[in-house]
Amino acid sequence: MSDFLLKSDIAEICHGLGPVAEEFTGKTVLICGGRGFLGRYFVETFAYLNKHALKKPVKLVVLDNLITAGREGAKFETVPHCRFQKHDIIKPFRFKERPDFILQAAGIASPYYYRAFPLETLEVAIQGTKNCLNLARSTGAKILFFSSSEIYGDPDPKHVPTPESYRGNVSFSVVRPFNVYGPGMQETDYRVLPNFANRIKADLPLKVYGSGDQTRTFCYVTDALRGFLLALVKGLPGEAYNIGNPKPEISMVELVRISECVLGRRVKHDVVEYPDSYPADEPNRRCPDITKARLQLGYEPRVPLEEGLRRFYGWADQSYTGTQSA
Repeated sequence: MSDFLLKSDIAEICHGLGPVAEEFTGKTVLICGGRGFLGRYFVETFAYLNKHALKKPVKLVVLDNLITAGREGAKFETVPHCRFQKHDIIKPFRFKERPDFILQAAGIASPYYYRAFPLETLEVAIQGTKNCLNLARSTGAKILFFSSSEIYGDPDPKHVPTPESYRGNVSFSVVRPFNVYGPGMQETDYRVLPNFANRIKADLPLKVYGSGDQTRTFCYVTDALRGFLLALVKGLPGEAYNIGNPKPEISMVELVRISECVLGRRVKHDVVEYPDSYPADEPNRRCPDITKARLQLGYEPRVPLEEGLRRFYGWADQSYTGTQSA
């Protein structure tokens, strides 16, 4: 198993699926964006299921153009029943496998990178998704599209927590991840927790952008992966599901204090203006309403914030260099 994550996390995801895991027995899964943060978790999760749970292995086809995969993402270890192909999904698919499930997770999620690659961000969201839909139509595959909590913009406070509000006979569902974090995030991801972990490793004051009063909730990756796979199997056609953890909703300054409790020591921080590489107009609040996912998927986040941070910071202390300070 790759060393970018915690082995216990993969086991936790798989055990949390219960009988839903059997839906993948003998099936073929196409993972677009398979070398990104979430994509690598999907590969390791299916590899674990093949080894420990499924009577007949699931076959994986993993695609990625690697433009934001980073050094670790670009290294692909041989995984049984898995084939990797460097491919940009805005171009026609060229492989012989007929997938039963398609995970369209090839979008660019980090604000730093979608500002650095604006055209690529649009192209993969539009043409890449169109190619996935056409493939699903021709093969009968079920598709799960990874949207973003960014779609809600900066909601009116009365709409926080934020609720979710066909053509071609394609079975598809949509997930909207809310601030997913965990081991495997690139040190150069430039989102808040990798930034914090990088500067902690470098023994530098943390940088809190803006006022520090903006609030977020955070979803540990094992909870998110379980939610995504539940949506892939149990999601109703055409429905969108918020996947995240609605509690606790905390400010970025409060995140510093909770990080101190997890680390067991004081951590200095500075409240600074947003850098030019980061959008200064980010939402003041972001918190998911997961009622639909609870009712239709049986989804429930399980990992408390303090426990998730303990795992993430522990991993980052072993994996980060502290030389990419943002």
